[in-house]
Amino acid sequence: MFGTSYRLFKLLGFEVKVHPSWLIIAVLIVWSLSKGLFPHYFKDLPTATYWWMGVVGAIGLFLSIIAHELSHSLVARKFGLPIKGITLFLFGGVAEMTEEPPSAKSEFFMAIAGPIASIAIGIFFLGINFVTNAALFSKPIHGVISYLGFINILLAGFNLLPAFPLDGGRVLRSALWAWKKNLKWATHIASRIGSGFGVALIILGVLNFFSGNIVGGMWWALIGMFLYSASKMSYQQLLMRRALEGETVSSFMRKDPVTVSPSLSIEELVKDYVYKFHFKMFPVVDQSKLVGCVTTKQIKEIPQDEWSNHTVGELATQCSNENTIAPDEDATQALKMMRRNDNSRLMVTQNNQLVGVISLKDLLKFFALKVELED
Repeated sequence: MFGTSYRLFKLLGFEVKVHPSWLIIAVLIVWSLSKGLFPHYFKDLPTATYWWMGVVGAIGLFLSIIAHELSHSLVARKFGLPIKGITLFLFGGVAEMTEEPPSAKSEFFMAIAGPIASIAIGIFFLGINFVTNAALFSKPIHGVISYLGFINILLAGFNLLPAFPLDGGRVLRSALWAWKKNLKWATHIASRIGSGFGVALIILGVLNFFSGNIVGGMWWALIGMFLYSASKMSYQQLLMRRALEGETVSSFMRKDPVTVSPSLSIEELVKDYVYKFHFKMFPVVDQSKLVGCVTTKQIKEIPQDEWSNHTVGELATQCSNENTIAPDEDATQALKMMRRNDNSRLMVTQNNQLVGVISLKDLLKFFALKVELED
């Protein structure tokens, strides 16, 4: 979903990653706090103090978003829902689910956990700000504490908007799901409301832009476009999973996959296979037996002038459970594995034999045809 993200640390078993786009929002937050918010409410402080307040405030917001998403992840784990990790990106953060919640109840508790955590954090900081005084904390510290209190309450309020896939939209979907016992219908309604909110935010952004609030208008418009596309994509992903239910991997796999021999040189692999077929991973087969996989990432580790001196067999590593699947598995399981591991192709194996390859492109083609032919 996010492309290249960088691992920061692991917390309670969940990987916390950051997308490069987060750096944009981090810089903007520090700048807006240091040059706008803090000088407006806390006057006559040194310029350097405002910048330190901005940096600490941004770090506090960073940790608050992690706590918000961690709450989602912990509740999801309790209900047996796998979470790939927590990723911070341009518009905040997200707990990356690889499956839909198993029930309306689990959807509700998982969705509401984030806003509850943000409200609790907000009340905590506002409470500290209320009971302390300048003798205990200086004005800059009070400023940062009050900011973190209000921003967490604001974060909870925004996420509780009934706009899918925001937390409030997921709460709405859980209620509709419990009412009609129909996840597809509930997702359709919730996603349409989410799209409507997205359009409203885009219009608000345009109005702000032309009224002189250029930066604010651009942000509202960008958030609206993200919300609009995310709500549409969430519904399409559900439709795709439903379309694939009951279909086996063998129905979609290519039974004559492109394979390479372990005796092939790296130079021949690049020229005759990588540049010809444009794949990033190739199964290595010796006498019909799958002996491993070789990737373009492994090739890059060898200097180009040494490619002719090394063979595929030297580079090949054992194909892991993350990129192999059995032919009788449900196609939805293949889709989950692709999403969870960011793979677009899986090796289909049976008794250590390579029997085919299944790709995301083939699954998407089937889905497109089914949408075209059926309601």
